[in-house]
Amino acid sequence: MSARDRILARLNRSAPQQPLALPDVGNWYATHRSSETPADKARRFRHYIELAHAEVHAVSRDNWADTLHQVLKARGIDRLLVAEGTPHGDTALDALPPRGIECSVYDMAIEAWKSEMFTATPASLTAARAAIAETGTLILWPNEKEPRLMSLVPPVHIVLLDASNIYNTFFEAMTAEAWNNGLPTNALLVSGPSKTADIQQTLAYGAHGPKELIVLLLGEKA
Repeated sequence: MSARDRILARLNRSAPQQPLALPDVGNWYATHRSSETPADKARRFRHYIELAHAEVHAVSRDNWADTLHQVLKARGIDRLLVAEGTPHGDTALDALPPRGIECSVYDMAIEAWKSEMFTATPASLTAARAAIAETGTLILWPNEKEPRLMSLVPPVHIVLLDASNIYNTFFEAMTAEAWNNGLPTNALLVSGPSKTADIQQTLAYGAHGPKELIVLLLGEKA
């Protein structure tokens, strides 16, 4: 008997004779956290994502483009990448150019404008599908109109989040939105600007990807 066969034999002898019962995940989460109001979840989400160095602005459906303009001008940014054909992208395309902000759109294969994307695109605007209050995490759902590179490359990433789409936990988000029925190529969980701890085991922000994450929290009462 070879060494491999002996190892496999020991593993087989120690293996459970009966299949292990699957954990009741749904029941555990049902008692994990009590029900919260939308305002409570928005406050908790904001608390945790701000701890991760994100910037949050409470906005309304009427003024979020005004706040977006103020955020850009405060940073000296005069160009924004937006998703044409989306409600938020089209709003930005209507509202910002008259105020001196040039809006570019992701309307061709990245190979045709890679240099411009990586060197001349200071900021982008995307929408979050939802968020998780427990960890202060945005859920992004990239698609053909809003590809993943929009949230990955520009140094400043601005995200529009509807506060009514904040869930208590990741499990609640997946079950409430029936993720089992279909996922995009990438479902992104974002909890702040880019960071790394590879350098001398010291947490550093802005090491790769977006150096700033700005959330426009739609519908939160300030």
